[in-house]
Amino acid sequence: MMTELPLDQVRTLLAVVDEGTFDAAAGALQVTPSAVSQRVKALEQRTGRVLLIRTKPVRPTESGEVVVRFARQLARLERDAHAELGMSGSHEPTRLSIAVNSDSLATWFLPALTRVPEELQVCYELRREDQDHTAALLREGLVMAAVTSSPDPVAGCSVRSLGRMSYVPAASPGFAARRLGGWPDAPLRDVIADAPVVSFDRRDDLQDGFVRGLGRGRHGASSLRHFVPTSEGFVEAVTAGMGWGMVPEVQAAPLLEAGRLVNLAPDRKIDIPLFWQQWKLDFPALATVAEVVASAATEALDTGRRG
Repeated sequence: MMTELPLDQVRTLLAVVDEGTFDAAAGALQVTPSAVSQRVKALEQRTGRVLLIRTKPVRPTESGEVVVRFARQLARLERDAHAELGMSGSHEPTRLSIAVNSDSLATWFLPALTRVPEELQVCYELRREDQDHTAALLREGLVMAAVTSSPDPVAGCSVRSLGRMSYVPAASPGFAARRLGGWPDAPLRDVIADAPVVSFDRRDDLQDGFVRGLGRGRHGASSLRHFVPTSEGFVEAVTAGMGWGMVPEVQAAPLLEAGRLVNLAPDRKIDIPLFWQQWKLDFPALATVAEVVASAATEALDTGRRG
């Protein structure tokens, strides 16, 4: 039984996934498309698994994700070895790919990265994704680390708790007066379900979950819904009176104090646990980033240790 994974075949599979097509991978590798196809087929025969879904762009299968993740880790270790040996290319910056949810990116995450010492020469490729889906990018081998809501480690990754990001149901005072009936005298659950709502995207369930929690059955928030897929734009839409929404507490606080937003239910915030997952590699730059992210999260998020 053949158990080795030839490095040229592994690198070729990674090129196909990154470039999206066999032809583009051939150009990147400076070989013919036929050679790319033969290498991928040979690797599939060697592993006994289908590794790619031949769509445009191509996508790795579950088995292909394992090989892609291995290929990225191998490339990272190879660059580290070159740097330690003083070989050509060691002056190049370290590149880290990280998946992070939009609300963290808009609030505490970027200031955390500024704490990484400049002499490490780290360059970041940040992938924005919902916290419920960032772990999938780790699983697919597309990133080295992720801020995620999942405490279950992806294969080959370690996990640590960062804290909880809190969200409050908020609206502009004008919107509350126009669209929420007799609130605050009338119960919120009786007036909110039919009021226009702002959602981040079609996978954003925070607003619906909040309404269901008020005892409004399984259907959640109103179908009168605006989708605003940036954290800053989301807050601006709520502040402008387009609808109500679950706003990160850290973003809502100054707007509540200024009277531009009102908290519709001060006793009903939603806490989303966040975790840091990363490859299990002896990789100094990644270890440093993990420490500064954890430190910044302790200051910015609810870690359960503050009164």
